[in-house]
Amino acid sequence: MSQDASPPQESSGQPGQLHLIPVGLGDAPVDRWLPAEVRALAARLDTYIAENAKTARAFLKQVGAIRPLQDITIHTLAEKTDGAQIQAWLRPLKQGGEIGLVSEAGCPAVADPGARVADIAHGMGLTVRPWVGPSSILLALMASGLDGQRFAFHGYAPVEPNERTRQLRSWEQLSSRANQTQLLIETPYRNAAMFSALVDTLRGDTRLCVARSLTTPDEWIRTRTIADWKSRPAPDLDKKPTLFLYLAR
Repeated sequence: MSQDASPPQESSGQPGQLHLIPVGLGDAPVDRWLPAEVRALAARLDTYIAENAKTARAFLKQVGAIRPLQDITIHTLAEKTDGAQIQAWLRPLKQGGEIGLVSEAGCPAVADPGARVADIAHGMGLTVRPWVGPSSILLALMASGLDGQRFAFHGYAPVEPNERTRQLRSWEQLSSRANQTQLLIETPYRNAAMFSALVDTLRGDTRLCVARSLTTPDEWIRTRTIADWKSRPAPDLDKKPTLFLYLAR
């Protein structure tokens, strides 16, 4: 075979790395929720993909970024960001290097638009590295005492009351059939309305966990039956990040 007909050789260089770096869930010291090795990694990166540049800069201040913040590139990711744009952000990694991916809170790519970035990175043959840090979903599930082997995270329930009631009952029926913990979140200013809807809708023997302000000094986690919740004053959840988990018998 002639030299001109030889198959092309792959580059010997290592592909770049996309680092999935968790950020805080609330106002708490960074060393409480992020290991030192991850803080050092986050501090040295010069390029990030983030949902919000302002909160990403706040995170970089927390971890002690080595470079001035104005010298760090932050690409803003939205749910409607075009795949071609994400590819363009990641393309330099084909020659090596590193980029960080962060969410607004908690772990990127879990109930988060960052999942698209990780997917595209895999398609480009890049290395995707997840790092240890806080996940509100897993922390709440760990502390709830509910089934941690079979569970489903639904994100937000419908806002319209009748539709929300139907959905909560449907999830309760699923929970009972499959012995599956149901997890959901709500916009913080609607937490009280969601709590009331859960207590008014679910069966008395269904267990409901309320997990508020995880990893912060205001953290509060309780699991009780609906009947028990009805006998007590409602918890203070106004404008505080909260997860709701329930398991039906």
